[in-house]
Amino acid sequence: MARIALVTGATGFVGSAVARKLVERGWSVRLLARPQSDRRNLQGIDAEIIEGNLRDPASYAQGLRGVEDVFHVAADYRLWVPDPEIMYQTNVEGSVALARAATAAGASRIVYTSSVAVLGLKGDGTVSDEDSPVTVNDMIGHYKRSKFLAEQAVRKAASAEDLPLVVVNPSTPIGPRDIKPTPTGRIIVQAALGKIPAFVDTGLNVVHVDDVAEGHLLAHAKGRIGERYILGGENMGLEQILATVDELQGRRTKRVKLPHGAVLPLAYGAEFGARLLKGSEPFVTVDGVRMARKKMFFSHAKASRELGYHPRPAREAIVDAVEWFRKAGMI
Repeated sequence: MARIALVTGATGFVGSAVARKLVERGWSVRLLARPQSDRRNLQGIDAEIIEGNLRDPASYAQGLRGVEDVFHVAADYRLWVPDPEIMYQTNVEGSVALARAATAAGASRIVYTSSVAVLGLKGDGTVSDEDSPVTVNDMIGHYKRSKFLAEQAVRKAASAEDLPLVVVNPSTPIGPRDIKPTPTGRIIVQAALGKIPAFVDTGLNVVHVDDVAEGHLLAHAKGRIGERYILGGENMGLEQILATVDELQGRRTKRVKLPHGAVLPLAYGAEFGARLLKGSEPFVTVDGVRMARKKMFFSHAKASRELGYHPRPAREAIVDAVEWFRKAGMI
């Protein structure tokens, strides 16, 4: 008989990829979705939709009945928020409440989706791993801070209350079905349109979203309770990412490399304009510029060693992302 799993965040980029993998493998899947959420990513997924909100445990209590496993992928992922309190309620309090409710309902395994954003970074551009030193004071912006506090809170609860929790830390997923799109997806789109005339010297760990989804299933099957696993791909400089998009578009764009200090005033101006427009997202954020000062390079060696996780080359992720954005009419 098929295992029953609840997936949160399945309307989103990573969550929908996880849900599709589970359905493909024969699982019986329930999806927690907010009533007002964009459900385009649920098309073609044979699953039961439970309407609820992480900030309201009563709304998903019935959806947990009979569930054997939970993949908690949902998060409030924005680099700029006019009201950060909602982000903390969702990412921190909501995650702990769900983990406790899932355990009480009889779930045998909970895979919690954190982020590499909560991990320590090395200033010299070398790779970080699951054990790189870090404190909450290293977190730039409300998103990173909320995810750091959320992972700390769920791991603390798991240890104290014997919750069957495994943590995964995806890096920078790109690929198909990035409908919003994510901040990284916006970079791909704007680069494909030839609208990025300048850039800062930074770097990302690029991974195909479907490999991140596969990593979630591997963490469920082989992950050790209480452990965290980086689900990463290939470390790439931003200049290399932009050049790859240019190549796929058949163009060569001349770009200027700007110092971080030159971009920061633009970010302040963009955020000021966004506040005047009452909530519209700025095209560049202060937190984003500050985070770009350090290259976000990571190693997924632990996941490869313990889970059998082996992502494809980053170029394939970029190819699939550009192709999907083209078919979606975004480029």
